[in-house]
Amino acid sequence: MTNTHVLDFEKNIVELEAKIEGLKLLAEDEDVDISKEVKRLQIKLDRQVKNSYANLTPWQKSQVARHPERPHCLDYVYALIEDFTPLCGDRVFADDEAMIGGIGRFKGISVVVLGQEKGHDLDTRLKHNFGMAKPEGYRKAQRLMDMANKFNLPVITFVDTSGAFPGVEAEERGQAEAIASSIEKCFNIKTPIVSVVIGEGGSGGAIAIAVANRILMLEHSIYSVISPEGCASILWRSADKVKEATEALKLTAQDLKSFGVIDEIINEPLGGAHRDPQVAIQSVGDAILRHLKELLSKSGGDLKKERTEKFFAMGRNLGV
Repeated sequence: MTNTHVLDFEKNIVELEAKIEGLKLLAEDEDVDISKEVKRLQIKLDRQVKNSYANLTPWQKSQVARHPERPHCLDYVYALIEDFTPLCGDRVFADDEAMIGGIGRFKGISVVVLGQEKGHDLDTRLKHNFGMAKPEGYRKAQRLMDMANKFNLPVITFVDTSGAFPGVEAEERGQAEAIASSIEKCFNIKTPIVSVVIGEGGSGGAIAIAVANRILMLEHSIYSVISPEGCASILWRSADKVKEATEALKLTAQDLKSFGVIDEIINEPLGGAHRDPQVAIQSVGDAILRHLKELLSKSGGDLKKERTEKFFAMGRNLGV
């Protein structure tokens, strides 16, 4: 796969990819046998990718989590959810296109789907407000969770946001209350909730749809109470300290699994989900199905109780 967005630690990898691509084009034009050289470079490339991604720093993982060519919410929805029907609006103010919501069938199981969509290019990013939902987005999520509860439908959520929209108009329409009510709604419904952090899980904007029976994270995704940039600006009053802030936040999937905050780390393709989106999407689908099957055998009361106890345990385990 040729990436148009190159991360700083991927420069050597991209150079090797360019050499291989150039040799293949030369072979087409000149009708020469370059198979041995391509094979040699491919082995070198695979080794370089493996070594680079085996030793990522938390800041590098943050860069991968934000990679614009990673599969986003709608990529997962269209690949995994059959007959997906979007359901729009919060029945109070407007529809929020940063928050995707609807119904469909996942592996033959009728489900409600929620997630933040960042967009892939300038037009779609503007349309979806870069994945930053406003109060109407969280109220739409509550409306769909009520529907899921009424018709006994499992809820699947795809988390990918830097945080809730911080604009004045969002605050005027009750952003904090909308997020808090969405969290409360997650606790109270009696159907299974499986949440997957597919990229960036930022602050209350993420947890508003991630209070789940099972919380999964892709290998190179991040999940934190604040962005590294926000943390650096508050603690050090300097953007130059963003790497130190990322270390201190313990926001990687590996850190959060060790703390008991998440239930499973989903392996990504070699070199990250942006290098092979279809494989990443398939891995996420398999993990969701496995956990959903376990949860569907439980009663509504047990699901609600387990979800509540799960989050209480997080506080006790972390010494909060």
